[in-house]
Amino acid sequence: MKKLTRQELNWVLYDVGNSAFVMLISTIVPIYFNHLAESAGISSTDYLAYWGYAASIVTLIVVLCGPFLGGLSDLKDMKKKLFAVTLLIGTIGCACLGIPGSWIGFLLLFILSKAGYSLSVIFYDSMLTDITDDSRMDHVSSSGYAWGYIGSCIPFIASLVIVLCYDSIGISFSTAMVLAFLLTAVWWFAMAMPLYRSYKQSHYAERGKHLVLSGFRNIGRTLKDMKNKRYILLFVISFFFYIDGVYTIIDMATAYGEAVGLDTTGLLLALLVTQIVAFPFALLFGRLAQKYRTEDLITVCIIAYLGIAVFAIFLDQQWEFWLLAVCVGMFQGGIQALSRSYFTKIIPAEKSGEYFGILDICGKGAAFVGTTIVSVVTQLTRSASKGVSTISVLMLLGLILFRLSVSEYHKSRAEE
Repeated sequence: MKKLTRQELNWVLYDVGNSAFVMLISTIVPIYFNHLAESAGISSTDYLAYWGYAASIVTLIVVLCGPFLGGLSDLKDMKKKLFAVTLLIGTIGCACLGIPGSWIGFLLLFILSKAGYSLSVIFYDSMLTDITDDSRMDHVSSSGYAWGYIGSCIPFIASLVIVLCYDSIGISFSTAMVLAFLLTAVWWFAMAMPLYRSYKQSHYAERGKHLVLSGFRNIGRTLKDMKNKRYILLFVISFFFYIDGVYTIIDMATAYGEAVGLDTTGLLLALLVTQIVAFPFALLFGRLAQKYRTEDLITVCIIAYLGIAVFAIFLDQQWEFWLLAVCVGMFQGGIQALSRSYFTKIIPAEKSGEYFGILDICGKGAAFVGTTIVSVVTQLTRSASKGVSTISVLMLLGLILFRLSVSEYHKSRAEE
C-alpha cells in the first residue's frame, strides 16, 4: 500500500485533532464532573445517570440536525462551510469548559461542545469520497483512527500531568482543568486547519433556488433510494445496534469505573493504554482489509465487543478494568474505521453527506439508547453492573442484522 497522499494526510490529521477531545471527555471530564457533583451533594449512582443523560441529549441534538445538515453539505461548496461552523462550536465550547462553577452549567457547555464535535464528524467522514478512491478507503480510514489514537495521547498526557500534579505545579485544581480544556481545544483546532485549507468538494449536487428546501429534498430522495437498496438499509439498522456498544463504552467507561469504586488514577492510565493499544491494531485491521473481506473483519470486531460487554458486567477490580481497556483498544479502531470505509463503498459518492447524516442518526441513536438504558437501569436497580449488562443484547442484534446486510449486498451485486 502506497504512503498517504498530502490530501489523505490532511484528512487523517483531523482524526488526530478531534480524538484528543474524545479522549478528554472519556477520561478527565467525567472525573471533573464527579468533583462538581460531589460538591453539590449528588450520589455516585445519580452522577452516573446525569452523565448518561447529558450524553443522550447530545445524541438527540445530532439526530435532529444531522440528516438535514448532511443533505445540505452535499450541495456545491457547502460541506467545507458547515465543517468550519461546527468545528468552531466544538473547539470554543471545549476551551470554555473550565469556566462554569456548577455541575449544571458545566453539563450545558459540555452538551454544546460535544454536539459541535459530533456534527463536524458527519462532514469529515463524508469527505472520504473526495480525498481518496475505493481501493484505498480501508487503509485511509484505518490510518485516521490509528493516528488519532496515538496523536491524542500528546495533549492527553500533558493534561493528565497538569491535572494530577496541580498542587506541585502551584495551581488550583480548577485552574488545572481550565488549562487542560484550553490545551485540548487548541490542539483540536490546529490539527483541523490543514484539512480546512486544502479540502475541495468534488462530489456534490447543484443548489436549488431555495437552499433549505434543497436540503430537505435531498433527505427525501436518499430515504427513497435506501428502500430500493435494502443492503444499505439493513447495514444502517445493524450499525444502530452494534455501534451502541462502542459509543456507550467510550462515553461511560470512566464514570462506570468510578461508580463501582475503582481508583481514579488507575482508570486514567488504563484508558491511556487503550489509546496506545488501539494504534497498532487499527493499522493492523487496515492491512488485513487488503487480504480479507471488510465485512468479515467487521463481524470479528462485533463478536469481540459482544464478549467485552459481557465481561464488563462482572468487573469489580482494577486489573479487570485494565484487561477491559486492552481488549477495547484491540477492536475499537477496527470496528469504527472499517464500518466507515465499508459504508463509503456501498453508497453513492455524490450523496455521501446525506448518507453519513442518516448513518450518524443510527450511530448517535444507538448511543442515546445505550446511555439512556444504562442510566435508567442503574438508577432503578441501584447497580452499575446491571445497567451495563443491557449493552450485550443490542450488540447481538447488531451482529445478526449486519450479516443479513452483507448477504443482501452480495446478492444485489450478483444480480447487476
